[in-house]
Amino acid sequence: MEKHIMGENGISYTLGEDGLYYPDLYLPEETEYPIGKYGMLRKSYLQEHRKGLYLELVLAGKLNEHLHLIDEECNQMMDRLVEQMKEKQGVTEELKMQDQMAWVGKMNNIRACAEEIVIHEIIIN
Repeated sequence: MEKHIMGENGISYTLGEDGLYYPDLYLPEETEYPIGKYGMLRKSYLQEHRKGLYLELVLAGKLNEHLHLIDEECNQMMDRLVEQMKEKQGVTEELKMQDQMAWVGKMNNIRACAEEIVIHEIIIN
């Protein structure tokens, strides 16, 4: 018996110890982008709630790129939302100099609200 054969479908096969031929399948090379907090949240969400899409991205070699793009999109949306909310609520540098504790409290609240929107709109969508 030959150890390696080429099938009619163009896929090569290797003989296993059990006497059966197994296809020589490899995952495509994947990019190595840095993944931040939101990319990791998206990965967890896909693994738990969207297993089909997660597997599709892994098999296509596009998971890392997808997570990187999601991470960038979330960070950009966070920046926009925080600035809009600061303006709407009157959170200024002047307030920061006058009453730092009030400024910190308002900024923490704004960031938490913005992050909730980002997670709902992008991560779990």
